[in-house]
Amino acid sequence: MTQTTSQQTWPRPSRHICWLMAALAVAGLAASDALPFLYTNARAPINWTQPQLDDWKVEVQPRSVVPHVELKYHANRTSTETADSDEEFLERLRALRQNHSSARMLWYDAAAGDGLTYPPFVDKALKLFNLKQVAFEIENSVLSKVSCTACKAGAGLLQHYIKSGKTDAELMKMIAQYCTNLSIQSPRVCEGVAQLFGSEVIYVLQRVNLGPDELCSFIIGDGCGDVYNPYHEWEVIFPPVPKPPRLPELPVPLEAAPFFKVLHISDTHYDPHYVEGANADCNEPLCCRLSSGRPASPNAAAGKWGDYRKCDTPKRTVDNMLAHIADTHKDIDYILWTGDLPPHDVWNQTKQENLEIIKETVKQMTEKFPGVPIFPALGNHESAPVNSFPPPYVNQVDISINWLYDELDVQWRRWLPQSVSHTVRRGAFYSVLVRPGFRIISLNMNYCNNKNWWLLLNSTDPATELQWFIYELQSAEFSNEKVHVIGHIPPGHSDCLKVWSRNFYKIISRYESTITAQFYGHTHFDEFEMFYDPHDLTHSNSIAYIGPSVSPYYDLNPGYRIYYVDGDHDTTTRLVIDHESWIMNLKEANLYGYPIWYKLYTARAAYNMKALRPSDWDKLLNDLTDNQELFEIYYKNYWKNSPARPTCDAECKKRMLCDCKSGRSHDRRHFCADVESKIDEGSSKSWKSWFYRGLTNSYSLITSITYLPKYLLGYG
Repeated sequence: MTQTTSQQTWPRPSRHICWLMAALAVAGLAASDALPFLYTNARAPINWTQPQLDDWKVEVQPRSVVPHVELKYHANRTSTETADSDEEFLERLRALRQNHSSARMLWYDAAAGDGLTYPPFVDKALKLFNLKQVAFEIENSVLSKVSCTACKAGAGLLQHYIKSGKTDAELMKMIAQYCTNLSIQSPRVCEGVAQLFGSEVIYVLQRVNLGPDELCSFIIGDGCGDVYNPYHEWEVIFPPVPKPPRLPELPVPLEAAPFFKVLHISDTHYDPHYVEGANADCNEPLCCRLSSGRPASPNAAAGKWGDYRKCDTPKRTVDNMLAHIADTHKDIDYILWTGDLPPHDVWNQTKQENLEIIKETVKQMTEKFPGVPIFPALGNHESAPVNSFPPPYVNQVDISINWLYDELDVQWRRWLPQSVSHTVRRGAFYSVLVRPGFRIISLNMNYCNNKNWWLLLNSTDPATELQWFIYELQSAEFSNEKVHVIGHIPPGHSDCLKVWSRNFYKIISRYESTITAQFYGHTHFDEFEMFYDPHDLTHSNSIAYIGPSVSPYYDLNPGYRIYYVDGDHDTTTRLVIDHESWIMNLKEANLYGYPIWYKLYTARAAYNMKALRPSDWDKLLNDLTDNQELFEIYYKNYWKNSPARPTCDAECKKRMLCDCKSGRSHDRRHFCADVESKIDEGSSKSWKSWFYRGLTNSYSLITSITYLPKYLLGYG
């Protein structure tokens, strides 16, 4: 890796640790000895020790070079549905708009606002840092200077007590007490988070030479300043091979050609402790369990098939979905499974329980889809504690990640060739030749996860994953192979480190003629991300499909995706031809006692797209900016037609479309200026629009008063 000197901003914090930092910050304000570090850069020097990196060589590792999948013959299989005419498309726009769902579930408490309530004395006492706002921002991944200030204060206080000589046990006890006394979470959640995360955070903070400004800029990103940090600046190295000339326009896949039918499942979050009738409206990060207590009213009780509130997926729902898929889609060629299997009880997880969930779900997938190849990717919830993925140089037995990667190698071996074992055990990533000329590369996106505190020690290409990725792509280019990339956290998401995402973006641009699609999960929404040439933002070069979650957590319907991929023939592009999103209406399933899964939409028909090339998605992005009716359809699909979805104003629309356009994290200003200006022009923020809308509304109000004399309205 080569060092650079450009300034950077950094991503957002781990949700639970940020809570603790905020608590520590407020509690520390009363102590005079805690104030200096809040307002000065002076700090005692900490010895920086560069982690000992290993000498792993990507070029000497075995590769998958024999096609791994034997295709089955599916009688009477038809191609995907064709796009409608313009007239039919416009008619569907009107029909979908008129057939919108009710705004809320029967038991949804609209009066609760953001859903976060605290005792009055806490709101008053915490006015300076406004922890209620911090909590809301962390839950919704929209962080401001309020969260930044709380992060800096909490980080400074933790470092202050670490340097004062307090033991790990004393620090973790103090964290739990402050969390409980400030009513940030229930006592058992505070205690669990302190025990699970405390030792890891303390271990890292004892070994980094970073102050609160650098720490929080690294963790939060854009919302916390642009602090230069030479320890976290690096660049990948490309081989001295010229980039192939790009085509003026990618060809449209042939409609009648052979294709692959691909299932995409993500974010199952199976909860083995889900209990129908348990309290779904608890004050903890995960509800709908016996430990959540008794519901205060019938409306607060967990539904049979799941719940729109902070509850994960019951076993019966996972079973029903897989049975439905096996019965409805009998001709699936292979499955993409992009991670997050355990539930959101992050304060109460153990390594053993997470391994049992992994084993159980792998067994379930094997039984439901015998003989169907499955290509998995690792989520951020598979580790215990969540988001904790130490790079290979952290090899102490008690903190190494080998306990997880070794078991993944055993479980994934059911579907993957022996040749990938070395990279799975090293970093949970692999490359498989699926068919002649077609390869799938699965990345461990936790090495870009800014909630992975181990990266504070050294974020330089953890596990040498990106350099290995370049080697695989260059080999594929030499062999005229097309590649699909799968992972969990989308590289443009705010949870991905900016420096990692920036390097990844360059890789996608260099190998745009080789990579024909990307597939991720993590957000739980039904969406996509665009990639452009860094030197020519008018040229779109890749598309990332972000699949919907199975878990309804939270305010969502369960869902999955079906892709149709250009198959084996002489002129194949390996592009996605079309995709469908299928959902189950959770409200109706609980009301009538049985779930019905149905196709919510098909991409090309719903959005009137000629094809699904990057240029077609770029055109759709412009159409969504200009066409409000089309955006409302996208918004409905984004929320998987959830009746609990909120309304979307101009700021919401800007955020969503900027997310679509930003395949590079924490760089919205670079990509989103044109989108935001167009939306502003069409919204009430434009004074002309505001003025004419005001006249129109006033006229409509006057004309609605039927008893006014006609001459007052100018008709006489």
